[in-house]
Amino acid sequence: MTIPRVDLPADARLDTLAVREGLPPSPWGENSEALFITSSFVHPDAATAARRFGNEEDAFVYSRFSNPTVTMMERRLAALEGTEACIGTASGMAAILMLVLGLLKGGDHVVCSQSVFGATIKLFQDFARFGLEASFVPQDDPGAWRAAMRPGTKLLFAETPSNPLTEVCDIAALAEIAHARGALLAVDNCFCSPALQQPVKLGADIVMHSGTKYLDGQGRVIAGALCAPEHIVTGKFVPVMRTMGLTLSPFNAWVVLKGMETLSIRMKAQSERALALARWLEEQPAVERVFHPGLASHPQHALAMAQQGGQGGAVVSFAVRGGRAEAFAVIDAARVCSITTNLGDTKTTISHPASTSHGRLTEEQRLAAGITQGLVRMAVGLEDLADLKADLQRGLAKLG
Repeated sequence: MTIPRVDLPADARLDTLAVREGLPPSPWGENSEALFITSSFVHPDAATAARRFGNEEDAFVYSRFSNPTVTMMERRLAALEGTEACIGTASGMAAILMLVLGLLKGGDHVVCSQSVFGATIKLFQDFARFGLEASFVPQDDPGAWRAAMRPGTKLLFAETPSNPLTEVCDIAALAEIAHARGALLAVDNCFCSPALQQPVKLGADIVMHSGTKYLDGQGRVIAGALCAPEHIVTGKFVPVMRTMGLTLSPFNAWVVLKGMETLSIRMKAQSERALALARWLEEQPAVERVFHPGLASHPQHALAMAQQGGQGGAVVSFAVRGGRAEAFAVIDAARVCSITTNLGDTKTTISHPASTSHGRLTEEQRLAAGITQGLVRMAVGLEDLADLKADLQRGLAKLG
């Protein structure tokens, strides 16, 4: 037995794959993908069960590590990212944990951007107790990445654009640095999604996702994934999943699966709104600086446009004149934006990174990453742009 594939043209394009890739319909002929809520699967006889549990026969066995709905989501995301395989996980952080558990051991060394999500930094730091070493370097300086390499370096981990300052790294340059020393490059593609950026086409080996964000797109579920070559997924990650159970639930997989159907049009619309809002923010006297890759003022604007299909993404951060109190004043004046740290929603969200998403870091670590107390992050949704401007103007007007 082999799990069948959808019969699609070999040259099917991204938007078609986002709607059609997965598994063929069941014998009932449903047009919308089925949701398989079951913990286990029945086998015709004991010998068949033995073969399936021994990986001698391709079949669904137990939903901790194999489920049709999860497989549909994995196949669709792998197709969009252009990788051979994908494995879904319970969350984005679970995906990074699987990356560590599947590929690294005590004595290994990781080079990571100092600008990544705060919990990612904490995870790599916490593994020091097991002998894993990590060095944190400026996101946009390939020379710093190269200088940080050691004989024991096994993995480079980047997030581009970064959270929350939208710093962009040169994926091709980092891939060259990693591969020259026999290491792998993993890229967190959460901010762009494959609708804007496919890191493997630029040389990355592994693409990490928090499906909670743009893949779902409506703030409904927690999910994660790793997209990689087949031999890494089956040889390194699946054994971790079977043993440790970092399992993505079928329902959450189904929500993400359906979310990907509108990914491309959402990312385009939200990116356009974000760029327009960023340009407006640059004109506001109470704003010191605006961070968005689509702006000509962004330090890596040209690189971002080349890597991200000419779009800057939907996240905008800006520093207000003053500090924490002034940032809080802008956030608290919001009546349309949701005060929450999640992003990727059709509803615009607004947050204060220094006290929320990056609150567990030391002030020294935050400042090294450029995260000041006056920084505000917005993940722009699909509301009317005039309403978003008015929402921010209420707070900015209080700053004089």
